[in-house]
Amino acid sequence: MNETLPWSKMPPTALLVLADGTVIEGFGLGAEGAVEAEVCFNTALTGYQEILTDPSYAGQIVTFTFPHIGNVGANLEDIEDLAPARRAGAVGAIFKAEVTEPSSYRANEHLDQWLKARGIVSLSGIDTRALTALIREKGLQNAVIAHDRNGAFDREALKARAAAWAGLENADLATDVTCGQSLAWRETPWVWNEGHGENAGGDIHIVALDFGVKRNILRLFSGLGAKVTVVPATTSAEDVLGMRPDGVFLSNGPGDPAATGAYAVATIRALIDAGLPVFGICLGHQMLALALGGRTVKMHQGHHGANHPVKDHTTGKVEIVSMNHGFAVDPQSLPGDVEQTHVSLFDGSNCGLRLKGKPVFSVQHHPEASPGPQDSHYLFRRFINMIREKRGEEAMAER
Repeated sequence: MNETLPWSKMPPTALLVLADGTVIEGFGLGAEGAVEAEVCFNTALTGYQEILTDPSYAGQIVTFTFPHIGNVGANLEDIEDLAPARRAGAVGAIFKAEVTEPSSYRANEHLDQWLKARGIVSLSGIDTRALTALIREKGLQNAVIAHDRNGAFDREALKARAAAWAGLENADLATDVTCGQSLAWRETPWVWNEGHGENAGGDIHIVALDFGVKRNILRLFSGLGAKVTVVPATTSAEDVLGMRPDGVFLSNGPGDPAATGAYAVATIRALIDAGLPVFGICLGHQMLALALGGRTVKMHQGHHGANHPVKDHTTGKVEIVSMNHGFAVDPQSLPGDVEQTHVSLFDGSNCGLRLKGKPVFSVQHHPEASPGPQDSHYLFRRFINMIREKRGEEAMAER
């Protein structure tokens, strides 16, 4: 595929330029300008606002396989990044159909306006099935997405930018999306026509290392009555332990886990050695594997969607889960004291692990279901129960 023309004869106002020189023409919306990023595809039917604000998508352009995006507009509640002013999340978006006027009582604005405010360069009017097939065949693509209302593009310069971009391997992006300072989290999950509640505090204290955490993860902990303190990605183990947590959460996030692990792995090891219960999701799962002696690999096309079947070997159940990752844990690299607990039924890739004999576990998928099914919400209760069990053991030992 050398050149894909838009369906209309109108001149293109947006381009997707792949690193191999392929130019795909479309119609621009959202922010104007050009940005280098990795192109992936997401198969979810709903939740485009949560997807685009997920910090795990930093450095990426999301191609939506569902054709009609933007029908319900944008609102102030379906935001996942911790500090929206920092615009952590996807830098680009690709849609098949033209974005229509919103049709939802929850909408505050048109998606186009929201994309502009977020700085997300976007295009529509292309065959997203063809682009998805290209990614499945050739793998995740380095590219430049460009939008100019006048259609004034220097195509050769854009091709050179796309070819020169280094990609996400060896990239630590967690420091770009993490919180600037520690903060207390009190917001609880959304309730229909009531919005979000507030947790005044609980008897369990969880410290969340923020590598790009999603709000709904924190809400679920808070909804279970936990006191949650969010700390920056580079926080030392000494500082975390000084907060006297009952458990530590390792959050999701973008980039190469090996790059972020250069400073985070030693912290994670120290927290495990201190005997604390530890729970990781996504990037947190991958770095926990690194801390336990495993390794991670770049995936061919990644997993991005809300319909992925995963088997939990600890329960024997199959769950439909939300996924968003381009790196994975190599299960063959895990040492003998680490058990693989979850596996993808799409391709057999690792989706969970636990450290035998200790309250330490993690999953690759996104159990907070934002967007996605709620099959894996039990994992948050599992972590809380681990903390309570450890407390009980310590209390018994003191008697």
